[in-house]
Amino acid sequence: MGGRFITLEGIDGAGKSTHLAALAERLAASGQEVVATREPGGTPLAEQLRELLLHTTMDALTETLLVFAARRDHLATVIEPALARGASVLCDRYTDATFAYQGGGRGFPLDVLTQLEAWVQQGRQPDLTLWFDVAPETAAARRATARAPDRFEQQEAAFFERVRAGYVERAEQAPTRIVRIDAGLAPAEVWRQIDAALAARGW
Repeated sequence: MGGRFITLEGIDGAGKSTHLAALAERLAASGQEVVATREPGGTPLAEQLRELLLHTTMDALTETLLVFAARRDHLATVIEPALARGASVLCDRYTDATFAYQGGGRGFPLDVLTQLEAWVQQGRQPDLTLWFDVAPETAAARRATARAPDRFEQQEAAFFERVRAGYVERAEQAPTRIVRIDAGLAPAEVWRQIDAALAARGW
């Protein structure tokens, strides 16, 4: 399985990062080159934009444009070159997160997001997206013990309900690409679902 682009999605506290590391080990064990990265971020420029996004107050349009600016640099610098040489790319969040957070959470117009997606990505979509779906209250409890909250994590519960609804809508639009993972279960059960999603594709 070379040159596959796999993204992990979900609200903060869903457990994506932990399982991304395990997934990278699984793929690397089969002899693949694996590039593990994240959004926003993944390049020096995109990481600078990430810091602004997480800690600087701004309106929804500015926020959205920075997200896509970081994504463009990430695609051009890391993702596309890795896929071109046959590596598998694992990315903690991608454009589904933008539709969920900026579209669902902030209420930013979806038609504008769709246009930006087309301009920036030029057709590049993941081969598989694992959506870690968890109740917002469960995710909030996990976040409370993990770290100091950033600008997004400080949002009220209703914000995360809207974000989750954004993910639901996105999953309904791409049912073959997006696989729902019940992230409220024990870690071993979450991993079993991930393994099954890969096995179903012969990966």
